[in-house]
Amino acid sequence: MASRPVTTTLWRPTGPEELALVRESGWRAWPPRLPEQPIFYPVLDEEYAVKIARDWNVKHSGVGYVTRFEVESEFVRRYPVRQAGGRTILELWVPAEELAEFNAHLVGEIQVVHEFR
Repeated sequence: MASRPVTTTLWRPTGPEELALVRESGWRAWPPRLPEQPIFYPVLDEEYAVKIARDWNVKHSGVGYVTRFEVESEFVRRYPVRQAGGRTILELWVPAEELAEFNAHLVGEIQVVHEFR
């Protein structure tokens, strides 16, 4: 019996359009980036994801979600952690052209853990 890979938990603040595409994937993949989105930014801290979903997504879309998902740790190590502000404002920068491969290393489903309106 194959053992479950070691995973890293990541979060993503998400608006309604992106979440609809995640739902269409069966909660298994992030949608391709738009031309003006060269990077996919999952975050390493739930509190940071909550702040973005609550303060930015709600203002721009009327609703904001925080999603949680697992990625194979061995794979995700290829992406350096970027500090985008304070000590806990940490992101991974996944180039848009690598998102399909990133999705192939998700373990389990993408889950909605918070919703703000």
